[in-house]
Amino acid sequence: MTLLFIAIIECITAAIIICSRRAQRRDWRPLSVLSSLIAMFFFLALDLDPTKNVLPENIGVALQIAGLAFQLYAKLSLGRSFGVLPATRALVSHGAYRWLRHPIYFGYLIAHIGFLLCNFSLRNFAVMAVLYVAQIIRIEREEEMLSTLPGYPEYRNSVRYRLIPGIY
Repeated sequence: MTLLFIAIIECITAAIIICSRRAQRRDWRPLSVLSSLIAMFFFLALDLDPTKNVLPENIGVALQIAGLAFQLYAKLSLGRSFGVLPATRALVSHGAYRWLRHPIYFGYLIAHIGFLLCNFSLRNFAVMAVLYVAQIIRIEREEEMLSTLPGYPEYRNSVRYRLIPGIY
């Protein structure tokens, strides 16, 4: 069931990418492209063999549903400004973006924690660790791109946290 939710999340993301607005500027630097590719295809490296359940599957599924719901809310808040590669499209400060500067990644994090806790293996842990190093690189690169937009410094000052409320 948790594998099915990972697949659903990735299919929704692909559909939104197809409908996204054209970027004014994209970050084509190799590290940005690599981190974006990791974020798009990490699931291909997951261990699908029997793994250890740290928590019952229904708790993992609940976390994944919560993460998916928050991702959808954040993606709807972002609208057509969604993209995979760090880019400048538009400054969005409403909806989920009132609380976190990168709420979609927060939704991914909650869903991925749910998956990992029900499908734990050293390989899956390593895949998720690499994924979140890539996500942090993307966050940094996205903010670098967005900093050129009028109003972004004020937005950054009013919404303090990037990914995890109270921490980062």
